[in-house]
Amino acid sequence: MAHKLHVIIASTRPSRLGPSVARWFEGFARQHGGFDPVLVDLADFALPVHDEPKHPLSRDYQHEHTRRWSASVAAADAYVFVMPEYNYFPPPSLVNALDYLVAEWSYKPAGLVSYGGVSGGLRAAQAVKLLLTTLKIMPIPEGVAIPNFQQFLDDSKAFRPNELVEKSAATMLGELARWSAALEPMRAR
Repeated sequence: MAHKLHVIIASTRPSRLGPSVARWFEGFARQHGGFDPVLVDLADFALPVHDEPKHPLSRDYQHEHTRRWSASVAAADAYVFVMPEYNYFPPPSLVNALDYLVAEWSYKPAGLVSYGGVSGGLRAAQAVKLLLTTLKIMPIPEGVAIPNFQQFLDDSKAFRPNELVEKSAATMLGELARWSAALEPMRAR
């Protein structure tokens, strides 16, 4: 049985273009065959700035939005965060969503699909790795950086990658599958 991969749209900004990139990646992951991918949109959870009164380690969540987010995160074996770069940093919606939980993230690998201007979101991808490792998420070195990503959007705003982006995605998915299998015994505790 294939591991469950959550492809998480990290930006919740109303004018975001991340869903287009994420839909492409989810379809690409499905064709790749190493995972059972699920598209997850942070905007669907409407997480306010962290509002739980108890520390997330207790898993004693008081709010329905947190319980729904916890169930979603716990259901995955691996993650791919599809994220833009905001001021050399990941979107605050992603940082907030990561901070909501602790145990649900543990011992799972993550890949990063970053997009932006000339840097392709690489500064944000590097910055979020510190937070991921603190939560015992293994951010794999292989990633997908999409510089000047708007050039890959067609008239309907659908994302149409080039060969280099697709090759990066295939490499990342292969490594993500290896890490997911390797970490599985640690998740079973």
